[in-house]
Amino acid sequence: MEKLNPWLLSGGVRMLEKLMPRSDEFFDDFDAQCAVTVEGTRLLHALLNDYRDVPLRVEALTNVELRGDFVTHTALTRLHQQFITPFDRLQIHSLLSRIDDVLDFTHAAAARLDSYGIQAALPDAAELARLLVLGAEKVQEVVASLRLLKKPNQILAGCKEIKRLAWQADEALRSGLGRLFKSGMDHLTVIKWKEIYDLLDIATGKCNEVANVIQGVVLEHS
Repeated sequence: MEKLNPWLLSGGVRMLEKLMPRSDEFFDDFDAQCAVTVEGTRLLHALLNDYRDVPLRVEALTNVELRGDFVTHTALTRLHQQFITPFDRLQIHSLLSRIDDVLDFTHAAAARLDSYGIQAALPDAAELARLLVLGAEKVQEVVASLRLLKKPNQILAGCKEIKRLAWQADEALRSGLGRLFKSGMDHLTVIKWKEIYDLLDIATGKCNEVANVIQGVVLEHS
């Protein structure tokens, strides 16, 4: 049996790789997801800091969330069709899903403000939204650094900061709930705000889950 020339074989592999879609397109998807997620969290924070025109501003955030869904759908479609991926397919799927969750829960909190007829914002809600913005911005930074997997310390330091912000959000939630239950508001309003607080906390928790996925990717490639 005639042996294949190694040079020709390697050339064939290089030719095949050129014909394949570029795996770094996934990094572009991650970046697009993070950008729209940061935009959504900033809109919510701005609303809670300057509480007016609620229906219109929630609608604007809804449009951002729809753009995020489109980005996620495009990325997941690519994942199912593409042969070459920058790291494990399940990790890519988990990362895409969790970034999408951050925006979904951000939108859910905003939608409750409108549908529950909340008349005025509370400082603790604005603080939770502020921490959410910081978490989303740090996620954006860390996800962008995934292109530099050969610099794991930088990435892991970013993950540590995301976890610190998630812990800070948990503390803010506990303090905020304490004040809410002692506020003297009617029970129905308290129930509405507790749900909104919880959604904001879950959104920040999803940032923490993004950090967990990224840590797994880094440790697997270090």
